[in-house]
Amino acid sequence: MRGLSIRFFMAVAAVSLLLQPASAQEKLEVKEAKKEIERLVKLREEVKRLIEENKELLKKIEEEREKLRREREEFEKRVKEVKAQRYEKLAQVFSKMDPELAGQKISAFSDPKEAAYILYNMKSRKAGEILNYVDPKVVDEIVRILTSIKGSSDGGKSLPKS
Repeated sequence: MRGLSIRFFMAVAAVSLLLQPASAQEKLEVKEAKKEIERLVKLREEVKRLIEENKELLKKIEEEREKLRREREEFEKRVKEVKAQRYEKLAQVFSKMDPELAGQKISAFSDPKEAAYILYNMKSRKAGEILNYVDPKVVDEIVRILTSIKGSSDGGKSLPKS
């Protein structure tokens, strides 16, 4: 932008020197050139103003984007907490069931992750008793999921993303 204004003013100076009025026609041309220069100066100022307005708008957009990102992270954290509480409560319910009945129910789950999260929140002994009654194919999947939960960087304290 700086180079543009230097060139602009150099052009204005050159035009002024070249247009030393000698006749009425030249005076008219000089007058028209000055009007054009004034118009260009006004346009340049308008462009500068618009650039500043756009910078401010961009800054506001970036601030809003950051605010939304923080809100999304907080929401995802809360959802994760609610899911963890849900699995803890389900683990309590399944712990109180007869192991055979609990095993049948867990075998019927459509998502082995849910079963794994429930078993993860149980005492090991009770979870083992229930797994004795779970379909062996489902047990393999549950064990694989439990292994990934316990191997996660936080020691399995939070649930992996589903």
